[in-house]
Amino acid sequence: MQRSDSGWLYSQQAAVLLPTAVVVLVLLGWEILVRLAPQLKLYLPLPTDIARAFGQWGDVILNHSLRTLMTTSIGFLLSVVTGVILGFLIGYSRLAYVILYPLLVGFNTIPKVALVPLLALWFGIGTIPAILTAFLLAFFPIAVNVAVGLETVEPEMKDVLKSLGATQWEIFLKVGFPHTLPYLFASLKIAISTAFIGSVISETVASNGGLGFLIVSASSTFDVPLAYAGLVVLAVMGIALYVLAVVAEKAMIPWARS
Repeated sequence: MQRSDSGWLYSQQAAVLLPTAVVVLVLLGWEILVRLAPQLKLYLPLPTDIARAFGQWGDVILNHSLRTLMTTSIGFLLSVVTGVILGFLIGYSRLAYVILYPLLVGFNTIPKVALVPLLALWFGIGTIPAILTAFLLAFFPIAVNVAVGLETVEPEMKDVLKSLGATQWEIFLKVGFPHTLPYLFASLKIAISTAFIGSVISETVASNGGLGFLIVSASSTFDVPLAYAGLVVLAVMGIALYVLAVVAEKAMIPWARS
């Protein structure tokens, strides 16, 4: 069934109002449940207690949030650059595909949490392990999607450009890269989430700051509302960066979306 642009369910208002209504209902049910069963407060704080934690620890939460946002953003940008370059090599060079792709797959299967202690040993406790963990988790889907996008370019189009004297790089810029953009943006929306996961994993193990560190510290002192406040901020930042990726996708490749 074709979607109608005038249908309310597919309007921008519905895209905001419906999720908001669901969140409000969940929070209301959560509040009622915990008030009816106070023993749950040790593990599941009241939403109102979480709100009070924001008021009490606002400056602390902000500082740790900015640190996590910084490490995630740097790791994500590094993953974009590296992923596009590796995807280009794998997509256009059979030799690079044979050599690099198995290595990438094998490396991607290693749980990154197992690398965090080694990164801390090499670079010390701080922001660098968090940046590297975010990068290591995010670059693989970008590289794979760029390579897949290049492989799906019509061979006839490549042959025409080659016959006109175009180099591989010119073919990539004029045909391959535009054709790959939908695949790239699809991977970016995945990579931004995995970059956050990488930063928080590192911050819980080998850092003295960031939301991961805040959540672990709050949990160790049984300040459960503060720990949940850190989770809320993580969710909000993840959604915000996802929305930025969607906005950039609509601006750069409107022809690729219905």
